[in-house]
Amino acid sequence: MSVLPILTWPDARLATVCDPVADPDAVAQLVADMFDTMYDAPGRGLAAPQVGVLARLFVMDAGWKTGARTPLVCLNPVVTPLADEVEPGVEGCLSMPAVEVTVPRPARVRLAWTDLSGARHSADLEGAEARIAQHETDHLDGLMHFNRVDAATRAEILRQWEARA
Repeated sequence: MSVLPILTWPDARLATVCDPVADPDAVAQLVADMFDTMYDAPGRGLAAPQVGVLARLFVMDAGWKTGARTPLVCLNPVVTPLADEVEPGVEGCLSMPAVEVTVPRPARVRLAWTDLSGARHSADLEGAEARIAQHETDHLDGLMHFNRVDAATRAEILRQWEARA
């Protein structure tokens, strides 16, 4: 297992829609490396395109920073809102370090995914878990957190990002 380099915006791979994972066995090593990378970063979620792999998979662990590790591997995830209620929340992104964005997202979602054994799962999520699942699924669709805010806010975020260097 190893820590992989994390791509940063504006790498074109971060704006690319990812392909479905056909064979869970083929991504097992990648998943292990992604967990090493996520924990090392330290983040609570990491999507495959963030490490340069254009596959529909992400790893997450919503609570490890404050408690025990509860790693979750999601292949070909689908997120469905469970209510019209939308909550703003501050999000960071390992592909845009030190930039936090307040993003409105559904407060409760249903996450459906395949695990590494090929089994399908579904869970209703809220709080940090719901936000992380939505953020990471956005990466699989070529979206960054700043794509979820209004144009003026997005322009300011990108201006600050470009000025950091």
